[in-house]
Amino acid sequence: MRHLTYDSDRFYLNGEPHTILSGAMHYFRIPREYWRDRLQKLYECGFNTVETYTPWNLHEPREGEFDFEGNLDVAAFIAEAAAVGLDVILRPGPYICAEWEFGGLPAWLLTYGDMALRCNDPLFLSKVERYYDALLPRVRPYLGSAGGPLLMLQVENEYGSYGNDKDYLRAIKAIYERHGMDCLYFTSDGPCYSMMQGGTLDGVLAVANFGSRPHERLGFLKQYRPDQPLMCGEYWCGWFDHWGEEHHFCTVEETAGDLEEFFRMGASFNFYMFHGGTNFGFMNGANYGDRYLPTVTSYDYGAPLTEAGDRTPTYYALRDMVTRYYGAPPALTASETRKAAYGRVRFTEAAPLLENLEAIASPVSTPTPRFMEDLGQSYGYILYRTHVKGPLDPRPLTLEAFHDKADVYLNGERIASYLRWAPPAEEEKPILGPRDGETLQLDILCENMGRVNYGPHLLDRKGVRGVRLGNFYHFGWQTYPLPMTDLSRLSFAPIPEGGVRAPAFLRATLTVEGAPADTFLRTCGLKKGFVTVNGKNIGRYYNDAGPTQTLYVPAPFLREGENEILVFETDGIEAPVAEFCSDPILG
Repeated sequence: MRHLTYDSDRFYLNGEPHTILSGAMHYFRIPREYWRDRLQKLYECGFNTVETYTPWNLHEPREGEFDFEGNLDVAAFIAEAAAVGLDVILRPGPYICAEWEFGGLPAWLLTYGDMALRCNDPLFLSKVERYYDALLPRVRPYLGSAGGPLLMLQVENEYGSYGNDKDYLRAIKAIYERHGMDCLYFTSDGPCYSMMQGGTLDGVLAVANFGSRPHERLGFLKQYRPDQPLMCGEYWCGWFDHWGEEHHFCTVEETAGDLEEFFRMGASFNFYMFHGGTNFGFMNGANYGDRYLPTVTSYDYGAPLTEAGDRTPTYYALRDMVTRYYGAPPALTASETRKAAYGRVRFTEAAPLLENLEAIASPVSTPTPRFMEDLGQSYGYILYRTHVKGPLDPRPLTLEAFHDKADVYLNGERIASYLRWAPPAEEEKPILGPRDGETLQLDILCENMGRVNYGPHLLDRKGVRGVRLGNFYHFGWQTYPLPMTDLSRLSFAPIPEGGVRAPAFLRATLTVEGAPADTFLRTCGLKKGFVTVNGKNIGRYYNDAGPTQTLYVPAPFLREGENEILVFETDGIEAPVAEFCSDPILG
């Protein structure tokens, strides 16, 4: 049995003084084949603990249907950590933030119009409890009380940044207790009165989250909770990127200096992130301050281990600092993964979207456009089709509550692109005015670029709510849900000499000789869309916005011989080519 406790200003593990040296990495952002490599590198840096969230939206993608297999086998990840020699901190939310789609909440929650999120709402708590009934029995055998590595369990996540419902926090804690999760509970919040007041619970360890000035921030925690140890629950050793921003990182000197400050204060910490990984598929989140800002596919984070798991100069500086204060870490045995520059591939086949709608989607007839959640869809794209009959006085086209990018097509020709973060002025909107006897086909392709994952704008439904021509609403729509999960029925043809226009699917073949290596795909001839490799969605690209210009393709996603590369491009095809590089371009 292994018990982590605290008394006054110290942690104790089985009665012996203990300092938690933790690094965050998320099993769901790392190919399972690489779990051992990343965990081993954390251990060899001298850290003794790994921290991870659990994403509710992946574990219960459809209400009542659970998935804990393959890359979502959280119990196997915990067992892998134990085999390496690491303890585990588990943060099961139910909300995790993490720059993850909807903060880890499943999109189907948004179909309940009368449900209040993240509070003591009985309906919301009933959904949370069902999720925990599936999750917690899987991890309970790994508790320290059973001889396992799982020593700490978080109650909610940074709740003081969102609300102050103590009954809700106590309800989450009570579910843990009902499942026999007898380990050390904690809350984590920003080091200020409002966040600590809202997010902490009496009798539960409080830790602080921050990215600089440990002495000052932990000083506040000591003032707020003088009878407990000092711990930083998230030390932000880097930062995440939004599309259209510069790439974020911290210097080696800044990070190593802060680590030394933790050591001098005798404080415990969790480096967020030690290894960031990747927002594969459509799982990136978004922020909303003064405007909507979606997060990029790469979650490199400027962490000590790169997106591809390679050690950085920061890694070695941290290892040296651990050596100075705690003695030499284990020897370096884990090697860096092989990288390959497979070169350029040319897309030779195309399947235009508007010609393939019926093959990949079943239309739904509605009087008005409906959000994708109303139609049982969580991620991807959605296309709204209608016909506008003349004669009609020329009127501007207005899209209401379009989330997040809407491309407008008239008789198959794109006439406008509406961006949520830069909505068009009235004079920029297209004018529709069909003549007598004329009928126009109007298509609106809307992309979910990631639900808001932090703050007061979590209720982020996707699609278009209403369409107006001037001041009157247009009714009568055919809606095509496009989750992009099954593309097997697309009809491809050779790209004609004159090229192909977006939106379109493009297909190429990459031939790999010998065992595959990690690589990075640069969609250099394209502008915006997503890519699948052998059917695996490796994420979005947005070359005009940046900062990232490449997508990480782990070796386990490839195979020796021929590999199918499929791209969905919405904005423009300058040249039907892409390039596999050995190094990322993060900005």
